[in-house]
Amino acid sequence: MTPAVDQLKKAKQAFSLLEYKSDPQHANFGQDSAEKLGLAEELVFKTLVACDESDPKKMVVAVVPVTGQLDLKALAKAARIKKMRMAEVPVAERTTGYVKGGISPFGQKKRLPTFVDSSAEQLAEIVVSAGKRGLSLQLSATVLQQLLGAQFATLSH
Repeated sequence: MTPAVDQLKKAKQAFSLLEYKSDPQHANFGQDSAEKLGLAEELVFKTLVACDESDPKKMVVAVVPVTGQLDLKALAKAARIKKMRMAEVPVAERTTGYVKGGISPFGQKKRLPTFVDSSAEQLAEIVVSAGKRGLSLQLSATVLQQLLGAQFATLSH
């Protein structure tokens, strides 16, 4: 399977594995998964990697709805970092062990501080990448908090 699935199984966390045929040409992997799985886009969250603008090696993970955009100022405030930018794709892939469009908050090669958009707290379950395109996890957002020490904050607009 994937390191994300392995981490959840090892921790005995409840989740559902959702598979779909990913379209590598789709501009938005999160919207693609919502469409293919027949889910409301508000339930599907994307995993993004951002870094400290003055120290790019200091990275964090942001889990935000595919319907919104990451507010880097809000993420910086939550992470207590002066100014943030998106991590370069090759650096994010190397650090997490996943490819763009398949980055999961779980099972990353290097565990990074994780922040989840507070909209997830209002939902019974959310959907995040399982670690590869075409494979998603449906689970309670509290699993991110319990397993990864994730913090909830308003991160998207």
